[in-house]
Amino acid sequence: MYRNLVLALGLGLSMTAAHAQDLSLYAAGSLKAAMSDIARDYTQAHGSGVATTFGPSGLLRERIEGGEAAHVFASANMRHPRTLAEAGKGGPVALFARNGLCALARPGLEVTTDSLLDTMLDEDTRLGTSTPKADPSGDYAFALFDKTDHAEALKAKALQLTGGPDSATPPEGRNAYAWVLDSDQADLFLTYCTNAVLARNEVPDLQIVQVPPALAVGADYGLIVLDDAPAEAWRLALYILSPAGQSVLADYGFDVGARPRED
Repeated sequence: MYRNLVLALGLGLSMTAAHAQDLSLYAAGSLKAAMSDIARDYTQAHGSGVATTFGPSGLLRERIEGGEAAHVFASANMRHPRTLAEAGKGGPVALFARNGLCALARPGLEVTTDSLLDTMLDEDTRLGTSTPKADPSGDYAFALFDKTDHAEALKAKALQLTGGPDSATPPEGRNAYAWVLDSDQADLFLTYCTNAVLARNEVPDLQIVQVPPALAVGADYGLIVLDDAPAEAWRLALYILSPAGQSVLADYGFDVGARPRED
């Protein structure tokens, strides 16, 4: 995971002296809690400020393509940073974390892992997802539907409630998924397991339902340093990949590869 970024870091720092300046980190909304902590820790360790911007990965990629000055982009999939790399806007792309899908259910809904598919198909169940193409969470939800024998029916009934350019914005300080269920917009919502934990922290009566293994979909998160970023941006990228950054991601429920073992 590290090799290309280590080489690039060395090249970048050898060509340009690292300057203490604010770095611009664009990151998927599902990374907000973890990356906010990582940005704070990085500033404390290295002195450089980090300005964070969070949102659906697809929409962030479009903003970068439109000329916004991001230095590091942390996406909830590999496709969006690879698209930027293939267009000559940065690289290499590194896998830095993994996530998975869970179902978040309103209080009182009778649903288990074994009954999840039947509950999603039930005509009385309002099934929520994020918005495919704009937000990888929606793409992963639709990939889960493709693993069933009812893909078209599930895609047709899915309410794309978050992650799109026209999605309703939750009140300031509210978790988007807790708010969607708490405000009675859906009965069941497919989201990242890490998001589900944060939602239940806000609304303890919400239920987290594990997806059956046969329908499980993994989410690979990709990291890229953009062209014209200062050399210090490579140090931030490497910090995210380091045991210090990976430990923070693991604390928020992400699957990582570089967390130190407990002695």
